[in-house]
Amino acid sequence: MKSAILKTGAVAATALLASSPAFAAPAADAAATVAADAVGGGTAYIFNTLLFLIGGFLVMWMAAGFAMLEAGLVRAKNTSTQCLKNIGLYAIAGLMFWIIGYNIAYPGFGEDSMGLFGMAGTVYGMQDVGSADLDTGYSVASDWFFQMVFCATTASIVSGTLAERIKIVPFFIFVTILTAVIYPVVVSWEWGGGYLDSVWGFSDFAGSTLVHSTGGWAALVGALILGPRLGRYGANGMVNVFPGTNIPLATLGTFILWLGWFGFNGASQLAMGTVGDVSDVSKIFVNTNMAACGGVVIAIILTQLRYKKADVTMAMNGALAGLVSITAEPLAPTVGQSILIGMIGGAIVVFTVPLLDKFKIDDVVGAIPVHLVAGIWGTLIVAWTGDATFVGQLVGVLLTMVWVSVASGVIWLVLKTTIGLRPSEEIELAGLDIHETGVEAYPGLANQG
Repeated sequence: MKSAILKTGAVAATALLASSPAFAAPAADAAATVAADAVGGGTAYIFNTLLFLIGGFLVMWMAAGFAMLEAGLVRAKNTSTQCLKNIGLYAIAGLMFWIIGYNIAYPGFGEDSMGLFGMAGTVYGMQDVGSADLDTGYSVASDWFFQMVFCATTASIVSGTLAERIKIVPFFIFVTILTAVIYPVVVSWEWGGGYLDSVWGFSDFAGSTLVHSTGGWAALVGALILGPRLGRYGANGMVNVFPGTNIPLATLGTFILWLGWFGFNGASQLAMGTVGDVSDVSKIFVNTNMAACGGVVIAIILTQLRYKKADVTMAMNGALAGLVSITAEPLAPTVGQSILIGMIGGAIVVFTVPLLDKFKIDDVVGAIPVHLVAGIWGTLIVAWTGDATFVGQLVGVLLTMVWVSVASGVIWLVLKTTIGLRPSEEIELAGLDIHETGVEAYPGLANQG
């Protein structure tokens, strides 16, 4: 669906230029050159599949980035638990997206359907050994793998926000439902050709809303229901700072995420069988990178001006906010527009983090400003840079908010009233590692914080 929109736009642009006498001959020559350099069906199948696989393992590598970022930003006594959450959620996402999630995300909505909720009629299966259906344009296995790692990314966002005060079992139960149903339904509305795509012309190239805001809404609702960490907020608006254990590790995690984002956005071109597709992937890489650069620089400048010292965690989240902001449309903007989009994303983080503290919403790693708020910004600005209307983009943001917030809220509340979400105060103060995993990541530092 995404690649079809892009290719339609490219054809329209070529036709528009060709209609002008000054550009008729160059446009015709360019179109002929691109057509001549397009590869045949079998070769295109190979290149497209390779793009999905390379993009997929880069996005999978982002799971390591989330794990390192979160492990670096939590206190020593909760590090092992955070690592367990990240490897567990990735595995759960893979299983649930295989069992049911993919079929919900791509149900093949009928003509008379509103495109809100659907379920594919057959169980998803891979091609036979040694076989290939060239009509699909790529291996179905590569497509499933690429889509699955996006699903896992959504769950990673929730993990960071709720760190240090949620038990493993209820967290994994929530991830199971999030990756099996909640996230796939949102995907079906746009990438699956459903309601937002067919009715509103909503556009989300690689998931500012579908992936990042979905995870952000689930995290926000979870944080509201779970409550803040013990001792985080004191009387008279006091905010107690709980420093992360390992800033170098968190910085490494940020760079891993930055690297993985080239697969996240670049491979969302969904095709590499023509000169135009490969050129577009290259431009996506540049725009993605420059948006992150803009986010870092503005975060450093603003924290220096506001706090008289640069904040390294704000700089890291500035990079991630810039990446989230450009994800909804990383191809159409100019480099200058991409930098500006990323800078505003970075500024969003600097101003939203203290706002959350004002309302006593405890977000350990800053995932809500990065993924939710910057995701909304990135989605809405597509009305300026891409082929979408502001109303259509706003409808997509609001529908996602309602569905994810209500569904997540119900699940969190059921878990809270049945098995409970939080450990006892004694366990939380001592640290989750000993009680949840039995392993201290940093022996001797268990009493930190």
